[in-house]
Amino acid sequence: MAVGILRVSLRLFGVHTLKEKRAILEGLLVRLRREFNVSAAELAELDNPEKAVLGFAHLSNDGAYCDGVLQKVLERLLGSREFYVESHELEVL
Repeated sequence: MAVGILRVSLRLFGVHTLKEKRAILEGLLVRLRREFNVSAAELAELDNPEKAVLGFAHLSNDGAYCDGVLQKVLERLLGSREFYVESHELEVL
């Protein structure tokens, strides 16, 4: 059994209120959960409208597949125009 964990730090563009931030992130997390079958949540920077730290997890019987799923999630995040990925950590256990 393999468990993949992806932690991503984001800087959001043009967001000035927590309401705007949560609207963007909630839509994003719902889409990523649906498309990639991952668990997803906002982990830190909850009260900062310009930053977010997101966490994703995927469970599989194949470590390479698990890594591939989380790499695709990361690629999707890197391609966004709504925010910049400041840093990320991916680990498969």
